[in-house]
Amino acid sequence: MSVPVPTELLDLFDEAAVGVLSYLNDKGQIVAFPVWVEYDGERILFSSPVGSRKGRSLSQRPDVSITVVSPGNAFHYLSISGRVVHVRPDHELEFIDRMSHKYVGTDYNRRTPREVFSVEIERTNTPWRRPQKTEST
Repeated sequence: MSVPVPTELLDLFDEAAVGVLSYLNDKGQIVAFPVWVEYDGERILFSSPVGSRKGRSLSQRPDVSITVVSPGNAFHYLSISGRVVHVRPDHELEFIDRMSHKYVGTDYNRRTPREVFSVEIERTNTPWRRPQKTEST
């Protein structure tokens, strides 16, 4: 069961707030990448090219952290810990085009196959709230 995003932080997903995805690579090193993010009301979504190192690493080690920071206020942010629980093809690049319109105003320019990752939120943390956890954490 996913922990919900606090209501007062849902606006982060309406603006072009970039997320920073952190995970362990195949050497066990922590790596972090900026990603365009969406919240579907239950999970955080982001995408990557099919066959990417990121995708391969996440299939082996699905634990992630994502921090989303408002471009207008660095102290208005959400940090989540969770797991990639689902990966699906981005048919006709619908997801990445929607994200590209949100972040840069045009269709995504690299027209190669992509996949969409769904992250179940296990824990949230904000500057003014105690962390929320699922029953199992």
